[in-house]
Amino acid sequence: MKNALFESFPLGTIIPKGWLKNQLRIQADGLSGHLEEHWADVGPDNGWKGGKGESWERGPYYLDGLIPLAYQLKDESLINKVSIWIEWTLSSQKNDGSFGPVKIETVNEDVNKKHDWWHYMIMLKAVTQYGEATGDKRVIPFLTNFFYYVKNNIREKPLEGWASSRASEMLIVIYWLYKRTSKSFLLELSKTIIEQSINWTEIYYDFPFWRKVGEWDWRTHVVNIAMGIKTPGLIYELTKDEREEQAVKRGIDSLMKYHGQSHGMFSGDEWLSGTHPSQGVELCAVVEYMFSLEHLTRIFGDGQFGDILEKVAFNALPSTISPDWTSHQYDQQVNQIICNLAERNWSNGPDANLFGLEPHFGCCTANMHQGWPKFVSHLWMSDMHNGLVAVSYAPCKLITKIGNDTNATVNVITDYPFRDNVKIDLLLDKSDTFTISFRIPEWCHEPTITINDEDVYFDTVKGYASITREWYITNTIQLQLPMKSHMMLRNNYACSIERGPLVYVLPIKENWQMITRREKFHDWEIYPGSQWNYGILYDTKYEISISEIPYQPFEAINAPVRMTVEAKLAKNWKMERNSAGNPPIIPDTDGQQVDKIELVPYGSARLRIGEFPIIK
Repeated sequence: MKNALFESFPLGTIIPKGWLKNQLRIQADGLSGHLEEHWADVGPDNGWKGGKGESWERGPYYLDGLIPLAYQLKDESLINKVSIWIEWTLSSQKNDGSFGPVKIETVNEDVNKKHDWWHYMIMLKAVTQYGEATGDKRVIPFLTNFFYYVKNNIREKPLEGWASSRASEMLIVIYWLYKRTSKSFLLELSKTIIEQSINWTEIYYDFPFWRKVGEWDWRTHVVNIAMGIKTPGLIYELTKDEREEQAVKRGIDSLMKYHGQSHGMFSGDEWLSGTHPSQGVELCAVVEYMFSLEHLTRIFGDGQFGDILEKVAFNALPSTISPDWTSHQYDQQVNQIICNLAERNWSNGPDANLFGLEPHFGCCTANMHQGWPKFVSHLWMSDMHNGLVAVSYAPCKLITKIGNDTNATVNVITDYPFRDNVKIDLLLDKSDTFTISFRIPEWCHEPTITINDEDVYFDTVKGYASITREWYITNTIQLQLPMKSHMMLRNNYACSIERGPLVYVLPIKENWQMITRREKFHDWEIYPGSQWNYGILYDTKYEISISEIPYQPFEAINAPVRMTVEAKLAKNWKMERNSAGNPPIIPDTDGQQVDKIELVPYGSARLRIGEFPIIK
């Protein structure tokens, strides 16, 4: 278990600041903090609180995001909510090590009637986070007893269905426990879990799904894909087989080639759905892919995964949730020109792109909460040699020991990704020599680092600039990561516009229409109030305007950075099946004048065009 290059810090070590803390606060004031009072599936009658209601995945899903949110905000009301779930769960363990509701009640028909392992896996992840945040001494014996139960039953009751698809989630907890107990049976158990899992290594190494999938398959379900991509990494952590790392990178390349979209995700509405910018991607897949990328960063120490993580986190995550966190979508579209009850070219229902409490299906209502909090938990990592690794640049504070048992406080002061400068104040209780590795994004071609006002020379290896030196008691580090606006070519001669980790889109005026009123969390359709069918001139100039960072930067009207480009209306770009048609390969702009249109970051627009025809 020493094959990973980095190690994550325990929950609570990294505290969000600035705009990122505001995201967690908005989340806590919205669905994440008040879901139990307004959604019966995680309410007082939930089976994971001892009730007779839903007792499969929804409670554990919710808790898996609520725990890091509560402890990162140090919010006592949320911590009290967490306590109810945890106390019931820990006290439910039987003599054989099993725990949880005796009878599974759920709306999902795919529960394994013989023996279902999947819901355990989510709750195990939640319990480990709780253990890190609190140091509760009951957690390790609880997990150890459960894994003895797994060991004694897994051959006769093997992983199937969801559990076989998502066995990576159990491996994570087994590894977590092994690092703290060194119990050898855990490594033997992990090998059994791998044997019973879908062989994700073979799928990703030689990817067979290179066209839109139109039928059910465990191997092409988008959330399974998002979770499964870390499985070869977890196997590598056990075996150090280089083919596992190759499988991950080949798999991501194939997913983006055949199903990739401009926000950094691959499509999936419900299954892998090709590259058309009006195909959707499920919110569950977004937050699970982020979690997978965080673990791939930890295991392989490669900046490539941090680049993808930032793109998904800063674009795909905020775009599919309302700015006040009172509604969300099941499926988002890159080119999203209307959100309404209507049939679309996907497998999901007509309500899948509504903004609401539980559009289409409630799994995302329960699972969406982990996105930002787990991102916070992985902004920094240890390099396993008493040094630090900056994985992503967002405002935060890290308190840890470093170097030769030196107490360190790291304050990251930045408005990144809306700005290109990052200031880091490093405070130590004594001078010490150690390494700090700074991720240099692949898109950044002229980065600079200064330490205490002196320029520092560095080489970039696997996406990181590692600087080893004697650090003073007080240090000021400045990173400049210049962002250049550019056109990214997409399929069929379309393009997206990028600058740094942000994708820029044409915001469409939004007319929100309530269709279901509830006490707090309503359902909404959104209708367009402005023109959307623009193509962008191939040789356009890019003009950037910057304003103050508002409390909620992911809202088009208050976007803190904007871009103006030159464009023309494409007369032959029409709506098809209640979505924007494919951007025309040869846009008809005859007689159209050149307009200047203003673009905003992808995550701030709920109606938008993110993939444009190119006009030459």
